[in-house]
Amino acid sequence: MKRLIVFDLDGTLALSKAALDDEMAALLGRLLGVIKVAIISGGDYPQFQTQVLERLPAGSDFTNLSILPTSGTKFFVYDGQWRKLYSEDLTDEQKKKIESALESAVADTGFQPAQTWGERIEDRGTQITYSALGQQAPLEAKEKWDPDFSKRKQIQAILAKTLPEFSVRLGGTTSIDVTRPGIDKAYGIRKLRDELGIPIEEMLFIGDAIFPGGNDYAAKEAGTDTIQVRDPEETKRVIQAIIALKSPRR
Repeated sequence: MKRLIVFDLDGTLALSKAALDDEMAALLGRLLGVIKVAIISGGDYPQFQTQVLERLPAGSDFTNLSILPTSGTKFFVYDGQWRKLYSEDLTDEQKKKIESALESAVADTGFQPAQTWGERIEDRGTQITYSALGQQAPLEAKEKWDPDFSKRKQIQAILAKTLPEFSVRLGGTTSIDVTRPGIDKAYGIRKLRDELGIPIEEMLFIGDAIFPGGNDYAAKEAGTDTIQVRDPEETKRVIQAIIALKSPRR
């Protein structure tokens, strides 16, 4: 049986940039009582706070929870308070190059939509994230823009040539995440191994983008067993099954 369950966040535990719903929050609270849990996502730490930490039930065992924001480029653990173990920050020069390449790639494909909501390119310190419709776009619009990832895959193909020294992954419903080379969810998986002392083969990764080019695929490449889910509702069924397997039989 696995010793660590690792989750993606958006599209897996919650809808894009939405908080955990009541059922998911309760299930995660129960899961933390029977096994160690980690969450790796493209979002930054403040997003984890509003989407996850503030939603978990009182009394949840936070010492069993590891938080890895911005695709694993940051790592937080709980020892009475949340403490950052590391942060793989981009330099100002790297950020400027990435932002320029993103703008050029989007212009070359012609995929920039007429209407946007908020900033399209966000500096998350360790990661630059492009959100096609803007950071505050409504979920309904986001789900319609690129449901089969085809638009972002074309942008990603251009970035593979213009940013060969960086990792470029597709995330969420409209986003593209760019990090330092080799800094992706595989990096986060290896950091979990090193910091928690749990072998990769004793981890299970659950995410919605476990396919080549998807931002969850790096976890599979790192050697974890994986379960690909369609949405948070399917994730709930997986969590229920894990809780049943880990709970003592009467």
